[in-house]
Amino acid sequence: MAAPKKGRGPAGGQGRPGRSLALILIAMVALTGGMFLADQPTPRLGIDLAGGTSITLEAKAEPGQESAINKTNMDTAVQIMERRVNGLGVSEAEVQTQGDRNIIVNIPKGTNSAQAREQVGTTAKLYFRPVLTVAQGTPTPAPSASSSDKASPSAKPSASASDKASSSSAKPSATATTQGRAVTGALKADSTPTPKASTTPKASTTPKASSTPTASAEEQAAAADLQKKFEALDCSSKASRSKAAQGTKATDTVVACEQDGSAKYVLGPAEVDGTDVDSAKAAINQQNGQWIVQMEFTGGGAKKFHTTTGKLAQQQSPQNQFAIALDGEVVSAPSVSEALSANAEISGSFDQQSAEELANVLSYGALPLSFQEQSVTTVTAALGGEQLRAGLIAGAIGLALVVIYLVAYYRGLAFIALLSLLVSGILTYTIMSLLGPAIGFALNLPAVCGAIVAIGITADSFIVYFERIRDEIREGRTLRPAVERAWPRARRTILVSDFVSFLAAAVLFVVTVGKVQGFAFTLGLTTLLDVVVVFLFTKPVMTLMARTKFFASGHPWSGLDPKRLGAKPPLRRSRRVNAPTDPKEA
Repeated sequence: MAAPKKGRGPAGGQGRPGRSLALILIAMVALTGGMFLADQPTPRLGIDLAGGTSITLEAKAEPGQESAINKTNMDTAVQIMERRVNGLGVSEAEVQTQGDRNIIVNIPKGTNSAQAREQVGTTAKLYFRPVLTVAQGTPTPAPSASSSDKASPSAKPSASASDKASSSSAKPSATATTQGRAVTGALKADSTPTPKASTTPKASTTPKASSTPTASAEEQAAAADLQKKFEALDCSSKASRSKAAQGTKATDTVVACEQDGSAKYVLGPAEVDGTDVDSAKAAINQQNGQWIVQMEFTGGGAKKFHTTTGKLAQQQSPQNQFAIALDGEVVSAPSVSEALSANAEISGSFDQQSAEELANVLSYGALPLSFQEQSVTTVTAALGGEQLRAGLIAGAIGLALVVIYLVAYYRGLAFIALLSLLVSGILTYTIMSLLGPAIGFALNLPAVCGAIVAIGITADSFIVYFERIRDEIREGRTLRPAVERAWPRARRTILVSDFVSFLAAAVLFVVTVGKVQGFAFTLGLTTLLDVVVVFLFTKPVMTLMARTKFFASGHPWSGLDPKRLGAKPPLRRSRRVNAPTDPKEA
């Protein structure tokens, strides 16, 4: 007698469903624990549900450059503003154009919303300029010699200042050192001395720069005018600081104020600009525990920065400083002691907020246009709350209809479907809560709609599997083999269906902006969770239920009654009749 062939075990690990259930249980406990450890027991809410601030900005072009206000520049400004507010960790901020000249910024309530409002409309024209002269931010009394025809008025801002001017500017230079900021290299550059003739930047106020008497007179007049502006400059008010910053160009020698008004400067032409900075981030100096800003330059920017810092390192204070000028105001004026290369760090009187703000501006670049704040309004969550309640009521009605259908048509199988929906809901809620502090995800009304739509997608997966099991029972198989034979066919259908849904969500997320992305993100997330729940929960639970008497015996309320399903007689192997060996029997 031939030994029976050893068949393969049932697909899906029929004997070990407990492993999958233990895995998903551990995941649920870990996510729930992480939610409470992160002190985020509820998902973050978007501006339509939580309220916030809505800012209207109007684009302003420089005189004679009205054509700069175009669709390309407006779209670029929107992208930069989005990166800035996201860089500050503001969740679900919306930035969009309105008409030809306006940009609307909606910022939900949050710890960083105030910072976002300060930075969102900042033009961020960033230049690294050499410091020629520095003084306290109040108006400087004019010396008696300034009224004469001597060249002393041009000496102060000049790159080649006389001994008298040097002595007059050296006194207030101590004010600059009270900032305590310096720039050092993360990677030290070559220490080759720079030629002395190139130690100071060329300034348009230097009389020696011209070879003709007419040009020299023009430069002296410009220098005198600049000196008057510098002495009269009052940095104590925001209006005067903004006025001093208007109309400055990269190639000009300019006057500028410290952002807090504590100091004023004469700055040479820009040697490096913001586009030369590749990235910047705030960090803590491990040696002294102080906040610093770490910068990395592009290839071309690194060369320019190396050349500039090499020149400045040969100078005496304050001309060994370079000013980081943002929109014409000096954010920082660190001193330089060596030529630096591609990486550098700014250290000094930073706290966490000021370091992060400077790094954010350095990283995300300059807006192509200037913007003026037209209006700031506070958005309440009253309307959004009403819509949310209406949405939740609609979701509850839809869920109730799904439950009624499952109970009426699938009876006992509805219990497994409802347990699966509950597990899917727990996973969705905990992950949404954790994604708030992790990536800034905020739940808005479209996202709620996506979660409601996901109920139907998840229920559809259960129905596909249940119907495959029923098909096997109609073929005359008992429940336990039917559960295992139905799984491979149902699995393929579920994966194809969820792949199509996820692909649609991904395309929608990529090609849309604003709140619609919330709908697409939630739909994609719940589609992935549907696969996880069906594989790790629904299938193992169905395997365990098939071993119980209630389901295995085909109870009328189990939803798997062979009589109600019109099952065929059980499949039996036909017996082979052996040919008789006795001729008489034949």
